[in-house]
Amino acid sequence: MHCHRWLAAAAVVAAIVAGSWQPAHAQLSLSTVVAMAQRNSSSVKLAQADVRKARAVLTEMNDVYIPNLDVGSSVGPPTIGFPAGQPSIANATMSSLVFSVSQHYYAKAAEAAYRAAGLSLKDAAEQSALDASTAYLELDTVTQELDAARQQQQDAERLRSIEEQRVEAGVDSHSDLLESRLTLAQLHLKQIQLGDRAAVLRAQLAAMTGMPAASIEPIHASIPTIPAVTTPGVATSGLAAAQENLRSRLLQARGDATVNRMPMMTFGAQYNRDSNSLNNYSVYYQHFKADNFSIGFTIQIPLFDLVRRDKARESAADALRARVEAEQANRQNDVQVATLNAQLAELGALQEIAQLKQEIAQEQLRQVQSEIQYGNGSGAGADATPQVTPKALQLARIDEETKQMDAEETDLSLSKARLGLLRALGHMQDWLKTLPPDPNAASHRVSATATSR
Repeated sequence: MHCHRWLAAAAVVAAIVAGSWQPAHAQLSLSTVVAMAQRNSSSVKLAQADVRKARAVLTEMNDVYIPNLDVGSSVGPPTIGFPAGQPSIANATMSSLVFSVSQHYYAKAAEAAYRAAGLSLKDAAEQSALDASTAYLELDTVTQELDAARQQQQDAERLRSIEEQRVEAGVDSHSDLLESRLTLAQLHLKQIQLGDRAAVLRAQLAAMTGMPAASIEPIHASIPTIPAVTTPGVATSGLAAAQENLRSRLLQARGDATVNRMPMMTFGAQYNRDSNSLNNYSVYYQHFKADNFSIGFTIQIPLFDLVRRDKARESAADALRARVEAEQANRQNDVQVATLNAQLAELGALQEIAQLKQEIAQEQLRQVQSEIQYGNGSGAGADATPQVTPKALQLARIDEETKQMDAEETDLSLSKARLGLLRALGHMQDWLKTLPPDPNAASHRVSATATSR
């Protein structure tokens, strides 16, 4: 008996614990979603790795002027016959570059490559912000449309009930009832489609942010106004990165071309601690000394080197490719701006039409509601206009909700186009600065970390 009680209590506790682990819906502001998407983006992480690599290359180009120091030993068994090596117990060597015209260009090329990597990182962060913002805006719109779709379904169910009563009373035909059922089925399908669309958007945002998909709920008030910008600002990060990459390639090619024309000077120093007991040096060298030291400069004057000449040609080809890529990026950006401007003009007209249709539907709904409440004032004679029925009211409500959803879809398309144009014109970062902060951002980060674990 006691055993059954313990099992029942354990089952209750397990159910409570399991229920507490269910992901709760958490409202995430747009600023939080953008920040988490940028932090979790694979493109951003790869760009950060490129920045670290470019910085290491830049440091390497400058450190060649700092002497390095190597120590070692050549201890081994005595040689047979003439000594093949120096009997060094310990040795230390030091070397560095003193003068090289090519190295100057290589260092400048590394600086340009470092700037290009930083701009590419900024471009990746802006693209991640654009993707997250677009998905967030769409999820917010779909969430509102789902609420309207549920209301539509309730109105359609009331319409079907009214039609069933009118058919039973002989007022309407059976085809009217079938039409009401068809309307209900279509609205049910639309609700399913909106639910699937919202699930896909939540999955996308979950992949971007690291948050559980079921816990993502947008906050409509966190979305600032998207301005209709048409004038270009600063050059986009992607275009600036392409220009810096071109500069780096040109400097690299110039440095490789200079190698075959300009001399190079290096510094070197060496110390050896030798031992005659390890070798038969004294047999061949009368003046043997244990401590030996040498220091000096080496000057190399290029005369003929096919390998370096081929390397210069390779670098020149890379520079030509970088130039073509930069020009292509500029042309693509110009085409994108022109395309988005054309879309904005069309979407602006569609938005006006959708808003007018919605206002007309709202006015018709108010008129139907007024006529149901007060009548149409035409009397009850043979020539009088028929009074509005509850069926007409439900149809007017469904039509008004449909026009509202159409207007929301048009607004969404317009917002997406404006966001794309902001990025193409170099204003994306300015808009991101207008995002209001989320006071619950810290708790969202903790939740995302726990989920990833």
